[in-house]
Amino acid sequence: MAMKHQMRAAVFGACMVLAMATGSARAQEVPVVTGDHWTKSTPEVKKAYLVGIANLVQVESAFQGATPAPDTQSIIPRLVKGMKGKTLDGVRDGLDKWYAANPARIQRPVLETIWFEMVVPGLK
Repeated sequence: MAMKHQMRAAVFGACMVLAMATGSARAQEVPVVTGDHWTKSTPEVKKAYLVGIANLVQVESAFQGATPAPDTQSIIPRLVKGMKGKTLDGVRDGLDKWYAANPARIQRPVLETIWFEMVVPGLK
């Protein structure tokens, strides 16, 4: 129980430091990474992006602990279940193939593509 509180305090502290360091960001200032960004990125940048998402999911899962939020309040449990067994390289390759096969949808956000092309099929 004490470890859970320490983890929450550490996450809260990290969020506060990040918020102060970045100033007052507005929702319209948060960039949406699209397939255009994705296809122009190096393999290392793509992997870093995916590692960032994975780390965010791990922190949120740790924060939720043994009692995860219901599906109506969090996408994390569905994301974890839908991506089970997938590797960072596999996700990167899957995104590369999807955008190559769908050039007319290059403006589709990467997170949307991950959700509908990988997570949702993984939930079945």
